[in-house]
Amino acid sequence: MNIYQDIVSAKKEVKKLLAVLIDPEKIDIKKIPSFFEKIHQSIATHIFVGGSTDKNNQTEKVVSAIKKATNLPVILFPGDVQQITNTADGILFLTLLSGRNPEYLIEQHIKAAPVLKQTDLEIIPTGYLLIDGGNETAVQKVSHTKPISQNNVDLIVHTALAGQYSGKKLMYLEAGSGATVPVDASIINEVKNQLSIPLIVGGGIKTKQQLKTAYQAGADLVVIGTAFENDESFFNDLRK
Repeated sequence: MNIYQDIVSAKKEVKKLLAVLIDPEKIDIKKIPSFFEKIHQSIATHIFVGGSTDKNNQTEKVVSAIKKATNLPVILFPGDVQQITNTADGILFLTLLSGRNPEYLIEQHIKAAPVLKQTDLEIIPTGYLLIDGGNETAVQKVSHTKPISQNNVDLIVHTALAGQYSGKKLMYLEAGSGATVPVDASIINEVKNQLSIPLIVGGGIKTKQQLKTAYQAGADLVVIGTAFENDESFFNDLRK
């Protein structure tokens, strides 16, 4: 399995991808098998696992249960080094480019390096931009950083470009879990036009139309989490 090359190939073929984000703090492990029966009926192509926090250290147990329930690639989307487990297939090695807190620009990476060295995880360097989604998100609270205003398109584009030039393989525009406003289509489009690496978009996408809008604007992979957590019937709108 080469997760990154598959994403790049899909980008070239204009094949849109969908990741379901599962927060270890919010999912009932006993319900994972039935939850994945619905996922397999949907257009989902990837599973992301992670959250801003994992106070009860559930990540490894959750990932193990997910791996038993699916053959879809399972990718860690960690809030910190404690959420790394070798039971997954890969990890988004996230750098919070939109913030200026050294803990999420390099410190967590240094802590993670010796842990990752001992795993077989496919490590994918990913630039992470927190975009204002209309409310204070968990990422904001934990990282002690402010999101970039959706009105400041130039800053978003230049930050994304800086991430690409510094070697990031993916760029992630994130409005945050439970965002009331998703990343605007014009922003997605502008970033897409400036980057050559695959573009991920997430946060605040709660309807099939919002998903379609993100794809049409240029998102190569869209991440949906809260919408599924709050309303599993949303899967019915995303059937294959």
